[in-house]
Amino acid sequence: MDTWNTVIYYWPELVVSLKETAIMMSISLLFCLVIGLPLGVYLYLVNPSQKSYNPLIYYSLNFFITLIRSFPYLLLVVTLIPVTRMVVGRAFGPIPAAVPLSLVAIAIFARLVEQVLLDLPESTQQLADSLGVTRWQLIWHFLLVEARSGIVLAFTTTTVSLVSYSTVMGIVGGGGIGDFAIRYGYQRYEYGIMYVAIVWMIASVFVIQLGGNALARKIDKRK
Repeated sequence: MDTWNTVIYYWPELVVSLKETAIMMSISLLFCLVIGLPLGVYLYLVNPSQKSYNPLIYYSLNFFITLIRSFPYLLLVVTLIPVTRMVVGRAFGPIPAAVPLSLVAIAIFARLVEQVLLDLPESTQQLADSLGVTRWQLIWHFLLVEARSGIVLAFTTTTVSLVSYSTVMGIVGGGGIGDFAIRYGYQRYEYGIMYVAIVWMIASVFVIQLGGNALARKIDKRK
């Protein structure tokens, strides 16, 4: 059976795997934005370089984020199975797979947002101080406006990382395109279908990166 006929034969399973990947990625990216962005901004506000520096909060959050980012992902997924079962009610499937994926996404994005904000020119903070703005006004009208291009690139980088992380979820019953490549490609010696899955993942990363770069350039107020 040639590669084309193999793809047609396994097409229903491929569509299911793409849906599973889309589910876990969508949930993870939603939590990444809702939690990771505010967390990154808060990390910046309590950073040692800021007037509102809070060492206890900053180093506690910093430890948590560094721990999550440095934890081997597969072992993190396995370790979180009891937590996933408690939160979702089950440990297998694309929705439970989104729990560890969301945790990693939040940690990565929060750290990147903090770094983007730290790279802002000092004149931004000085202008805000001279106008006597509130903290909310500082965040909404100064920090997020000035850093919006960098934040888009940070979100793009996080999304690309999640595409890679999501391929691991099949090992613990999460499904997805990575699981499809292993079960129907590698384990059945259908290497053509495995290469199709790999090409899809590579192509999706290129599309995400190009889209993120284009959006960042478009909203960059410095140009």
